[in-house]
Amino acid sequence: MRFTLFPDSEPGRAVAGSAEPSARTIAYPSGRPWIAGDWRDDEIVSARVGDRVLVLLGWPGITEAELRSELERVDDLSQLDRLAGALPGSSHLLAAFGGRVRAQGSISAVCQVFHTRVRGTTVLADRPQTLATLAGTGLDESLFARYLMVTAPPWPLEDECAWEGIERVPPDGYLTMNPDGGCRMTTWWTIPEPELPLREGVAKVRAALEAGVAARASLPGRTSSDLSGGMDSTSLAFLLAKHPGDLLTTRFEAVDSANDDVVWASRAAADLPNAEHLVIARADAPMNLEGALTPEPDAEGPSSWLRTHGLHHHHVRLLAEHGVARHLTGHGGDELFYVLPQHDHSLLRTAPLSYLPHLRSNLSLRRWTLGRAMRFLGDNTSYPRWLADCARTLTEPLPKTSHPSMGWGEPPRMPPWTTSRAVELNRALLLAAARRTPKPLSPLRAQHATLDMVRVCGDGVRRASWMSARHDVSWHAPFVDDRVVEAALSIRLRDRVAANRYKPVLAEAMRPVVPGHVLGRPTKGEFSADVYAGFAHHKRELLEQCENMELERFGLVDATAFRRALLAPHPASRDLMPLLGTLACEAWLRSVAALTTAAGGKQ
Repeated sequence: MRFTLFPDSEPGRAVAGSAEPSARTIAYPSGRPWIAGDWRDDEIVSARVGDRVLVLLGWPGITEAELRSELERVDDLSQLDRLAGALPGSSHLLAAFGGRVRAQGSISAVCQVFHTRVRGTTVLADRPQTLATLAGTGLDESLFARYLMVTAPPWPLEDECAWEGIERVPPDGYLTMNPDGGCRMTTWWTIPEPELPLREGVAKVRAALEAGVAARASLPGRTSSDLSGGMDSTSLAFLLAKHPGDLLTTRFEAVDSANDDVVWASRAAADLPNAEHLVIARADAPMNLEGALTPEPDAEGPSSWLRTHGLHHHHVRLLAEHGVARHLTGHGGDELFYVLPQHDHSLLRTAPLSYLPHLRSNLSLRRWTLGRAMRFLGDNTSYPRWLADCARTLTEPLPKTSHPSMGWGEPPRMPPWTTSRAVELNRALLLAAARRTPKPLSPLRAQHATLDMVRVCGDGVRRASWMSARHDVSWHAPFVDDRVVEAALSIRLRDRVAANRYKPVLAEAMRPVVPGHVLGRPTKGEFSADVYAGFAHHKRELLEQCENMELERFGLVDATAFRRALLAPHPASRDLMPLLGTLACEAWLRSVAALTTAAGGKQ
């Protein structure tokens, strides 16, 4: 799915006429072009009442008749907040009322909208590279260096588009555009307060997941699901099994024979006897990092799925061969339900008596010293000050896993092979963001960190879905559907933090759906062996690619130092994260260069 949106004006018509031909178009009541793009029949629901048109592009879990009924109730774009806040699934909401337009994505960033000026008027699209082609612009070098930060650039840097002159509509907002191309941004969503008790909260999580799965399972064609053995994918497989259809589940064999995913996946599969279970043998699948630096046609930004790039393509091809139209993945479950150190910090402030019994267990489980834990729990640094501190510590080594992050999230670091120019560009970005004194996504660090990670995950899911679409398979992560995110964030912190229990909220939510002996898994699969094996198998290829790095051409990376890092031993798997981040950034820049060369050849 892809789309571009134009204003209801003659300049808008002119820009639409200069764009590349699209497979599908939707016109304004005036007859001028409104939306042009490419989408499947199961990716759109639309309704028209008089001069009001409402289009949902994605998987909204609503019928055309229901959408028409909603449209008949409203006569102003602002009144669509109620609909936007009730839709299951994930979708873009695009509305035109008498030529005025409202456009928005999802709060999880799975669906996004970007905008820019082309020939004096505003144009919107679901991906920035589409707008860059129309506007004849390229990358903003002062911004794309942030992708070298490990593990990810902190909010609000992610809201700043790395394509010159192009802006992202914030996930919690919508853009209103007039026929003359003038536009303004409105915030319509706020993060919920964590107030629901566990029983009420898990019922809300379960209902949201059920609705999200139903939004996909009710569509024509076969729907499949991951069944890795983890709690996230297992939950989706059992939810999907409640719907009629020819269920297919898939699982990749891990390199590490000690990975017990196979045990738990087999137990779950035994309780789904009517499904087809596809196990993809290790010998039949690509290694990690297969084709990692191969240019891709969709080049919005670096892919967080770089190491499994080849696996993803192989997986989707197999799904297509088995007649699958859409696939459900468990991504987002960790981001929503894993208990972070920030939960300790926030729980101590909201329910201190509830937290104290957990402190002893957390000291042991997380290997914290009491002194470090007390410093972390007592820290009251503001968000702008924390961003400024991140600028100061940018070149320090990655903190150890036993050292809790002293702040609002994982403090970013620059790899040692990056240049002083790259460091200074990122330091300037962090300090500039701090000077704007941004409010965090929530006053509670647990809420802020969770939503921030959900949006990073949403970015990855969106980009992965573009790859799968080439094989006519759509890619879905119900855990980052807006209603699921809201439900999870609504639960009281003291009910989300349970000592010695893994993902207690998800386990309770799925208890009526998933057999208890599967939900009781006390372990989690670990895949660093796959990454090590991938680096070993592709080391020569990766070293050869260091001879002509785009990152070096931009003055951001010392290729010789990076080559040494590839050859060095890495006794801790955490040390591989900076390597993967740099490779992802390099792969993205090569894709952009390839697209620019191809576009130049067409002229």
